[in-house]
Amino acid sequence: MTDFKGQTVVVSGASRGIGKAISLAFLEQGATVIGVYAGNHAAAERFLEECGMFKGRLQLQQCDISDATQVSTLFQKIEVEFDTIDVLINNAGVRQDKLLALMDDKSWQKVIDINLTGTFNMCRSAVLLMMKQKYGRIVNITSPVATIGFTGQTNYGASKAGQIGLTRSLCKETARKKITVNCVSPGFIDTELIDDLSPEQVKEYKKIVPMRRFGKVNEIADAVLFLASKKASYITGTVLDVNGGL
Repeated sequence: MTDFKGQTVVVSGASRGIGKAISLAFLEQGATVIGVYAGNHAAAERFLEECGMFKGRLQLQQCDISDATQVSTLFQKIEVEFDTIDVLINNAGVRQDKLLALMDDKSWQKVIDINLTGTFNMCRSAVLLMMKQKYGRIVNITSPVATIGFTGQTNYGASKAGQIGLTRSLCKETARKKITVNCVSPGFIDTELIDDLSPEQVKEYKKIVPMRRFGKVNEIADAVLFLASKKASYITGTVLDVNGGL
């Protein structure tokens, strides 16, 4: 799709699912990727082993993105090694589904802290580096739940709607610095994030998707690569739906 040689890309939630596909796509296009993961060391090690052909252009960093201090420390390290970054992909996210009336404080707060506050923390540090070179691309991975809602996902929906609001405000702050900020909104994608769905739920959810199937991780990665490329220089503050017509 495009050439990312010489560019430095930060991807959160990089070791599995959509984040892994996005990281691989950038590596295949010549980028250096800093993959951020929360704590699944086994998945991180497997990912590194799988990416032996990209040795020297992939590094994984453990970081709790909901912790502002950890994120600040991470980007200080990145600045020392790379001076700046070109692309930030905020992909990390969690679900803890419950009906609102039965939802405990912890389930609400954890989803908000990682999905929304984590996006804020990462964007704040990334923008400061991008402004040094007056160029950058930020892509936030949101969800259709932000606009259409799903039963049992008030916490998740609120966090994803918040990402869209953040995106549309931040893009106005960074546009004159040639830093674009956009969202990709995947529908049902075949990853471990939906492993907890029963076969009956999977069957029913596929019925509401006009294409009658779940998406593939590479289909999301392709959309992200476009918005992160120089070809998307006049696109900012938008949400690109990749959801099979949902």
